[in-house]
Amino acid sequence: MAKSKKIAEIAKKTSSFCPGCGHGVVIRLITECLEELGQDKNIIFGIGVGCSSLLGGVLETDRLHCLHGRAGAVCTSMKRVNPDNIVVAYQGDGDAYSIGLAETTSAAYRNEKFTAILVNNTNYGMTGGQMSNTTMPGQKTTTSPMGRDCAITGNPIKFPELVADQFNAAYVARGAVNTPANINKLKGYIKNALEAQINGEGYSVVEVLSPCPTNWGMSPLKAMERIENELIPYYPLGEFKTREVK
Repeated sequence: MAKSKKIAEIAKKTSSFCPGCGHGVVIRLITECLEELGQDKNIIFGIGVGCSSLLGGVLETDRLHCLHGRAGAVCTSMKRVNPDNIVVAYQGDGDAYSIGLAETTSAAYRNEKFTAILVNNTNYGMTGGQMSNTTMPGQKTTTSPMGRDCAITGNPIKFPELVADQFNAAYVARGAVNTPANINKLKGYIKNALEAQINGEGYSVVEVLSPCPTNWGMSPLKAMERIENELIPYYPLGEFKTREVK
Protein backbone atom coordinates (compact mmCIF):
# COMPACT_ATOMS: atom_id res chain seq x y z
CA MET A 1 0.00 0.00 0.00
CA ALA A 2 1.27 3.48 -0.87
CA LYS A 3 2.31 5.49 2.14
CA SER A 4 0.86 9.01 2.29
CA LYS A 5 3.06 11.91 3.26
CA LYS A 6 2.27 14.11 6.22
CA ILE A 7 1.49 17.70 5.24
CA ALA A 8 3.67 20.31 6.94
CA GLU A 9 1.87 22.18 9.71
CA ILE A 10 2.37 25.56 8.01
CA ALA A 11 0.78 24.35 4.75
CA LYS A 12 -2.70 23.18 5.69
CA LYS A 13 -4.76 25.85 3.93
CA THR A 14 -6.53 25.17 0.63
CA SER A 15 -4.67 26.24 -2.51
CA SER A 16 -6.34 28.62 -4.96
CA PHE A 17 -3.97 28.05 -7.88
CA CYS A 18 -5.37 27.16 -11.30
CA PRO A 19 -5.79 23.44 -12.06
CA GLY A 20 -2.53 22.02 -13.36
CA CYS A 21 -0.39 24.86 -12.01
CA GLY A 22 3.01 23.90 -10.61
CA HIS A 23 3.09 26.41 -7.75
CA GLY A 24 1.36 24.02 -5.35
CA VAL A 25 4.06 21.40 -5.86
CA VAL A 26 6.83 23.95 -5.35
CA ILE A 27 5.29 25.29 -2.15
CA ARG A 28 4.84 21.79 -0.75
CA LEU A 29 8.51 21.01 -1.44
CA ILE A 30 9.60 24.22 0.29
CA THR A 31 7.51 23.46 3.37
CA GLU A 32 8.76 19.85 3.51
CA CYS A 33 12.36 21.08 3.38
CA LEU A 34 11.76 23.73 6.03
CA GLU A 35 10.19 21.15 8.36
CA GLU A 36 12.96 18.60 7.78
CA LEU A 37 15.57 21.28 8.51
CA GLY A 38 13.74 22.43 11.64
CA GLN A 39 13.13 25.89 10.20
CA ASP A 40 9.36 25.84 9.65
CA LYS A 41 8.84 28.18 12.62
CA ASN A 42 11.76 30.41 11.65
CA ILE A 43 10.82 31.47 8.13
CA ILE A 44 9.89 34.82 6.58
CA PHE A 45 8.74 34.93 2.96
CA GLY A 46 9.06 37.95 0.69
CA ILE A 47 6.27 37.32 -1.82
CA GLY A 48 6.17 38.77 -5.31
CA VAL A 49 3.14 40.12 -7.18
CA GLY A 50 1.47 37.60 -9.48
CA CYS A 51 0.66 33.92 -8.99
CA SER A 52 3.38 33.78 -6.32
CA SER A 53 1.26 36.10 -4.16
CA LEU A 54 -1.19 33.23 -3.60
CA LEU A 55 1.43 31.60 -1.35
CA GLY A 56 0.09 33.90 1.36
CA GLY A 57 -3.26 32.13 1.21
CA VAL A 58 -1.67 28.68 1.56
CA LEU A 59 0.89 29.06 4.33
CA GLU A 60 0.43 30.01 7.95
CA THR A 61 3.75 31.74 8.41
CA ASP A 62 5.37 35.15 8.48
CA ARG A 63 5.37 36.80 5.08
CA LEU A 64 5.38 40.18 3.41
CA HIS A 65 3.75 40.98 0.08
CA CYS A 66 6.23 43.15 -1.77
CA LEU A 67 5.73 45.76 -4.45
CA HIS A 68 5.86 44.30 -7.95
CA GLY A 69 9.41 43.07 -8.60
CA ARG A 70 10.87 44.32 -5.34
CA ALA A 71 11.13 41.10 -3.32
CA GLY A 72 14.90 40.96 -3.86
CA ALA A 73 15.31 44.35 -2.19
CA VAL A 74 12.79 43.60 0.56
CA CYS A 75 14.38 40.23 1.37
CA THR A 76 17.80 41.89 1.50
CA SER A 77 16.49 44.22 4.19
CA MET A 78 14.66 41.49 6.11
CA LYS A 79 17.72 39.23 6.21
CA ARG A 80 20.07 42.03 7.25
CA VAL A 81 17.89 43.05 10.20
CA ASN A 82 16.84 39.45 11.03
CA PRO A 83 20.01 37.45 10.32
CA ASP A 84 18.85 34.48 12.41
CA ASN A 85 15.64 34.03 10.41
CA ILE A 86 15.41 32.07 7.19
CA VAL A 87 14.32 34.51 4.47
CA VAL A 88 12.97 33.29 1.12
CA ALA A 89 12.00 35.39 -1.89
CA TYR A 90 9.17 33.58 -3.67
CA GLN A 91 8.57 35.08 -7.10
CA GLY A 92 7.52 34.34 -10.67
CA ASP A 93 9.51 35.12 -13.80
CA GLY A 94 7.51 38.25 -14.65
CA ASP A 95 8.03 39.62 -11.15
CA ALA A 96 11.69 38.61 -10.69
CA TYR A 97 13.11 38.85 -14.21
CA SER A 98 11.07 41.59 -15.89
CA ILE A 99 9.58 44.11 -13.45
CA GLY A 100 12.21 43.31 -10.79
CA LEU A 101 15.27 42.40 -12.87
CA ALA A 102 17.38 45.15 -11.23
CA GLU A 103 16.48 44.09 -7.68
CA THR A 104 16.86 40.38 -8.38
CA THR A 105 20.20 40.81 -10.11
CA SER A 106 21.55 43.23 -7.50
CA ALA A 107 20.79 40.84 -4.64
CA ALA A 108 22.66 38.07 -6.45
CA TYR A 109 25.51 40.44 -7.34
CA ARG A 110 25.94 41.47 -3.69
CA ASN A 111 25.72 37.82 -2.56
CA GLU A 112 22.94 38.61 -0.09
CA LYS A 113 22.46 35.75 2.36
CA PHE A 114 18.87 34.79 1.54
CA THR A 115 17.28 32.23 -0.77
CA ALA A 116 15.31 32.97 -3.94
CA ILE A 117 12.83 30.44 -5.33
CA LEU A 118 11.86 31.75 -8.78
CA VAL A 119 9.03 30.01 -10.63
CA ASN A 120 9.38 30.30 -14.41
CA ASN A 121 6.17 29.68 -16.39
CA THR A 122 7.30 31.90 -19.32
CA ASN A 123 4.62 34.60 -18.88
CA TYR A 124 2.89 36.92 -16.44
CA GLY A 125 0.54 34.25 -15.14
CA MET A 126 -1.84 36.24 -12.94
CA THR A 127 -2.00 39.62 -14.66
CA GLY A 128 -3.17 38.50 -18.08
CA GLY A 129 -0.62 36.19 -19.67
CA GLN A 130 1.66 38.92 -21.04
CA MET A 131 5.14 38.25 -22.43
CA SER A 132 7.95 38.17 -19.88
CA ASN A 133 11.72 38.02 -20.20
CA THR A 134 11.52 34.20 -20.21
CA THR A 135 8.83 33.85 -22.88
CA MET A 136 10.07 31.42 -25.52
CA PRO A 137 10.86 32.41 -29.13
CA GLY A 138 7.65 32.40 -31.15
CA GLN A 139 5.46 31.95 -28.05
CA LYS A 140 2.12 33.71 -28.34
CA THR A 141 1.02 35.79 -25.36
CA THR A 142 -1.46 38.61 -24.88
CA THR A 143 1.29 41.12 -25.68
CA SER A 144 2.95 39.03 -28.40
CA PRO A 145 -0.11 37.72 -30.30
CA MET A 146 2.01 36.93 -33.37
CA GLY A 147 4.64 35.14 -31.28
CA ARG A 148 7.73 36.52 -29.56
CA ASP A 149 10.16 38.04 -32.05
CA CYS A 150 13.58 37.79 -30.41
CA ALA A 151 15.12 40.07 -33.04
CA ILE A 152 13.09 42.84 -31.39
CA THR A 153 12.79 41.71 -27.77
CA GLY A 154 16.05 39.83 -27.22
CA ASN A 155 16.36 36.18 -26.27
CA PRO A 156 14.76 34.63 -23.16
CA ILE A 157 16.91 35.30 -20.10
CA LYS A 158 18.76 32.49 -18.34
CA PHE A 159 19.15 33.93 -14.86
CA PRO A 160 20.73 30.93 -13.07
CA GLU A 161 23.46 30.69 -15.71
CA LEU A 162 24.13 34.42 -15.37
CA VAL A 163 24.47 34.19 -11.59
CA ALA A 164 26.65 31.09 -11.66
CA ASP A 165 28.97 32.51 -14.31
CA GLN A 166 29.27 36.13 -13.22
CA PHE A 167 28.55 36.37 -9.47
CA ASN A 168 29.96 34.88 -6.28
CA ALA A 169 26.77 33.11 -5.22
CA ALA A 170 26.68 30.17 -2.81
CA TYR A 171 24.32 27.87 -4.72
CA VAL A 172 22.52 28.01 -8.08
CA ALA A 173 20.20 25.42 -9.64
CA ARG A 174 17.25 24.92 -11.95
CA GLY A 175 14.59 22.24 -11.55
CA ALA A 176 11.17 21.35 -12.94
CA VAL A 177 7.88 19.89 -11.76
CA ASN A 178 6.97 17.91 -14.88
CA THR A 179 7.91 14.39 -13.69
CA PRO A 180 8.21 12.62 -10.33
CA ALA A 181 11.97 12.21 -10.92
CA ASN A 182 12.42 15.92 -11.57
CA ILE A 183 10.28 16.82 -8.55
CA ASN A 184 12.49 14.66 -6.32
CA LYS A 185 15.61 16.34 -7.72
CA LEU A 186 14.02 19.76 -7.24
CA LYS A 187 13.45 19.03 -3.57
CA GLY A 188 17.17 18.32 -3.22
CA TYR A 189 17.99 21.63 -4.90
CA ILE A 190 15.65 23.55 -2.59
CA LYS A 191 17.09 21.86 0.49
CA ASN A 192 20.62 22.67 -0.65
CA ALA A 193 19.65 26.30 -1.19
CA LEU A 194 18.13 26.55 2.29
CA GLU A 195 21.12 24.83 3.90
CA ALA A 196 23.42 27.34 2.20
CA GLN A 197 21.47 30.10 3.89
CA ILE A 198 21.40 28.34 7.25
CA ASN A 199 25.19 28.07 7.12
CA GLY A 200 25.63 31.71 6.10
CA GLU A 201 27.27 30.79 2.79
CA GLY A 202 25.67 33.53 0.71
CA TYR A 203 23.00 33.97 -1.95
CA SER A 204 21.20 30.83 -3.12
CA VAL A 205 18.70 30.58 -5.98
CA VAL A 206 16.58 27.83 -7.48
CA GLU A 207 14.62 28.47 -10.66
CA VAL A 208 11.68 26.15 -11.29
CA LEU A 209 10.17 25.40 -14.70
CA SER A 210 6.43 25.27 -14.06
CA PRO A 211 3.35 24.79 -16.28
CA CYS A 212 0.71 27.45 -16.87
CA PRO A 213 -2.15 25.59 -18.59
CA THR A 214 -4.52 28.58 -18.31
CA ASN A 215 -2.38 31.09 -20.21
CA TRP A 216 -0.66 28.55 -22.44
CA GLY A 217 -4.10 27.40 -23.62
CA MET A 218 -3.26 23.77 -22.95
CA SER A 219 -4.50 20.87 -20.88
CA PRO A 220 -2.39 20.15 -17.77
CA LEU A 221 -0.96 17.06 -19.51
CA LYS A 222 0.01 18.99 -22.65
CA ALA A 223 1.54 21.72 -20.47
CA MET A 224 3.79 19.16 -18.79
CA GLU A 225 4.77 17.82 -22.20
CA ARG A 226 5.68 21.34 -23.29
CA ILE A 227 8.10 21.64 -20.39
CA GLU A 228 9.82 18.41 -21.45
CA ASN A 229 9.87 19.05 -25.20
CA GLU A 230 10.37 22.82 -25.44
CA LEU A 231 11.48 24.41 -22.19
CA ILE A 232 14.08 21.96 -20.85
CA PRO A 233 16.10 21.93 -24.10
CA TYR A 234 16.46 25.74 -23.76
CA TYR A 235 16.52 25.91 -19.95
CA PRO A 236 18.62 22.87 -18.91
CA LEU A 237 18.09 21.39 -15.46
CA GLY A 238 20.71 20.82 -12.81
CA GLU A 239 23.10 22.56 -10.45
CA PHE A 240 25.09 25.41 -11.98
CA LYS A 241 26.97 26.35 -8.80
CA THR A 242 27.42 23.78 -6.06
CA ARG A 243 28.12 24.58 -2.44
CA GLU A 244 31.67 24.61 -1.16
CA VAL A 245 31.99 22.04 1.62
CA LYS A 246 34.13 23.50 4.40
